[in-house]
Amino acid sequence: MRRIIGAALGCWLGVMGAAIAEEKDTEPVLVELYTSQGCSSCPPADAILAGLSARDDVIALALHVDYWDYIGWKDHFASPRYSARQRAYARVAGVGTVYTPQMIVAGRDHLIGVRPAQLEDLIRRFRVQPSPVSLDLARTGGKVRVRAEARAPLSHGAFVQLVRYTPSQRVEISHGENAGRTIDYANIVTDWKKVADWDGAQALTLDLAAPGDEAVVVIIQEPGPGPVLAARQLR
Repeated sequence: MRRIIGAALGCWLGVMGAAIAEEKDTEPVLVELYTSQGCSSCPPADAILAGLSARDDVIALALHVDYWDYIGWKDHFASPRYSARQRAYARVAGVGTVYTPQMIVAGRDHLIGVRPAQLEDLIRRFRVQPSPVSLDLARTGGKVRVRAEARAPLSHGAFVQLVRYTPSQRVEISHGENAGRTIDYANIVTDWKKVADWDGAQALTLDLAAPGDEAVVVIIQEPGPGPVLAARQLR
């Protein structure tokens, strides 16, 4: 995991995504990358996520964790909330430890963040699976209107999440495992909050405050966190 693979992986995934996006009747797939500026194994995964960020068939989000801050460099994108979310996924999966880089696809499959072929297979598989929830977003001024309807009963219920992110930022790292490197990060999550619980019995309409020009992502997911039932973004 210490070998730097390079930005070509991100370019490869971008080309693959352009071809796949021509297919119809598919759903965007949520890919969460758990990463850290203080992790020397993470830059290749960060490059892969940058490639994914340009695709329409993927919602790619980078969640920076804080548990490597003690090794010489404090990740200023990191939040203990993102570390807690990753640990919650680990508990659901029955895993005792967390690591970086890690990607979680559609809230279900966990993989080491530098396995592009496996990642692409998962994206293809989840893209063509029927979504149990229809989800539409519309932006007006500083608000986003969310409309959702369950296509089948939601046996475990669901919660609605609103996510904001910064599309890109370059960071010069002067200490820690990546000392001396300049790294371009993509789709850096700046806020992730639960805004509603929903049992799916009735159609859902929400008007959510979303000021500013940052992208908006809405994710409907089973508790746990569990499988992602639907996800959409407005850039």
